[in-house]
Amino acid sequence: MLSIGEYHTLTIDRDTPPGLFLKDDSGEKENEVLLPNKYKPESFEIGDELEVFVYLDHDERPVATTLQPYVQLDEFAFLECVDANKMGAFLDWGLEKHLFVPFKEQAYPMKEGEHYLIFCYLDEETQRLTASSKVNHFLDNTELTVEPYEKVDLIVTNKTEIGFNLIVNELHQGLVYHDDVFQDLKTGDKLTGWVKKTRKDNKIDITLQRPGYRSIEPNADAVMNELEMNKGFIPLTDKSSPEDIKARLEMSKKSFKKAIGMLYKERLISIEDDGIHLVM
Repeated sequence: MLSIGEYHTLTIDRDTPPGLFLKDDSGEKENEVLLPNKYKPESFEIGDELEVFVYLDHDERPVATTLQPYVQLDEFAFLECVDANKMGAFLDWGLEKHLFVPFKEQAYPMKEGEHYLIFCYLDEETQRLTASSKVNHFLDNTELTVEPYEKVDLIVTNKTEIGFNLIVNELHQGLVYHDDVFQDLKTGDKLTGWVKKTRKDNKIDITLQRPGYRSIEPNADAVMNELEMNKGFIPLTDKSSPEDIKARLEMSKKSFKKAIGMLYKERLISIEDDGIHLVM
């Protein structure tokens, strides 16, 4: 069966009274899905490809839609609760059938009209797309995939006494301290930032201001000083021998390449065949 909660590029197999039946390249019957008439393109031919989102309809059958949901499988989103009853809560995620949040997956009871940060996952027992506002359960800092000074994608989860808790690259928990915040932040905001520090306990400190090259790469200062003392040019490149680099800058080739790579990203230098030039 086609994966639920994801986009698929499928081929139009046949046109029927309920709508278009789409299939993937496998040719398997179980990988067919109906695109109801209301989502049919104005013009099409059998064999055309369509990008569709697959989910379960009100009868728990896989169905395709050309509508774009606000969240996909294994993603976070900030959604409005449109109903809360004895069964649980239901969120508007841009499709006809609302996204369900069981009571056990609510960090605190949801209320109609309020917005909540949630994670969309596939319930293994029911095989239904389900949401949870207990977002920290879907984050893990056991093995970090980020390093200091790396640019990262962030989602604000909540404000605390010392700062704002963040989702980092939709994988880890992070924190930006109030002293590093110079803009209004609220739950659900998506923004970019940089890893300021990773601690021994794998906690991640975030900064929202791009660090300068001096704080990122200390050897960059030595390269910049050498450029400034030599009219903006050094006859070295990443292909230079370790001996030439050490003689000129007293650093290893590895350190040199890291330094010029950072300066190049900051657009402070250009690297030409004859050497490094200071960008004026």
